[in-house]
Amino acid sequence: MTAPTLVTGATGFVGSAVARVLLARGHALRLMVRTGSDRRNIADMPVELVEGDLSTPASFAKAVEGCRYVFHVAADYRLWVPDPAPMMAANVEGTRLLMQAAQAAGVEKIVYCSSVAALGLIGDGTVSTEKTPVNEHSVIGIYKKSKYRAEQEVLRMVREQGLKAVVVNPSTPVGPRDIKPTPTGQMILDCAAGRMPAYVDTGVNIVHVDDVAEGHALALERGVVGEQYILGGQNYLLGDLFRMVAEIAHVKPPRIVLPQGVIWPVAVASEWLSRKFGIEPRVTREMLAMSRKKMFFSSDKAIHDLGYAPRPAYDAVKDAINWFRQADMLK
Repeated sequence: MTAPTLVTGATGFVGSAVARVLLARGHALRLMVRTGSDRRNIADMPVELVEGDLSTPASFAKAVEGCRYVFHVAADYRLWVPDPAPMMAANVEGTRLLMQAAQAAGVEKIVYCSSVAALGLIGDGTVSTEKTPVNEHSVIGIYKKSKYRAEQEVLRMVREQGLKAVVVNPSTPVGPRDIKPTPTGQMILDCAAGRMPAYVDTGVNIVHVDDVAEGHALALERGVVGEQYILGGQNYLLGDLFRMVAEIAHVKPPRIVLPQGVIWPVAVASEWLSRKFGIEPRVTREMLAMSRKKMFFSSDKAIHDLGYAPRPAYDAVKDAINWFRQADMLK
């Protein structure tokens, strides 16, 4: 019997794409899923399911038992939370304890899905790489801080405890099966529906979610333990991205670029409403602070060392819009 490969976060956007790529490569999959989670993304997949999540470390030993490989993709991914403690606990301590459990179970190799949010950012339009200097004080936002701390913990365990882990840093994935959707997916959805009259301009690196998944598999097959690999695509100014979305969706692009000062009071009000009524804010002060820097990255290391080959961002956006239509999320 083939030893299984564990994937955490497999019901999600990136995790389900990773699971599909691994299945196509012949892996026997065990997926760690939260109790009561939306499992549409894995409904058609011949896999073993084990219940657990990052906030219940007691579930880890059973999840990793007998596994040859582990892909840790799960994370609490929200750009705003009223209380940061649960996110920090899940993303940092949950990751540490899962790594510990995998090592104790004799797992041969781990691929940890971090984020470009954990890397250094130049921000002026110059591309950043895995070697761009970073310190926690320059990392804006609780999600980014949690991913930075989690990545540092994984790398520390590699250095000090012999953890056999490779780190991948996806940029901004776009594409099919974005059921939630992600914050970027929501922006594309709003723009494609003609519901975005204005925007704050910044810069993002857009990558097809299936290319990110392929990059995970390549990191297992060719990645060096202790190394980091950016899994990105193309760098786009937000205005150019929205014009591309509008062209594909056959709608008018947003034309008004708003200065941050105009939106700041809206962000404050949005956060207040979120705290009072529990609804997800569409804009926050942290989002505005993050938008001051262009998140441009280079995937040259992954291309050279792993054979990573991302497709054009246009294909990612087109696939996302087509999927949103098929899923009846885009009217």
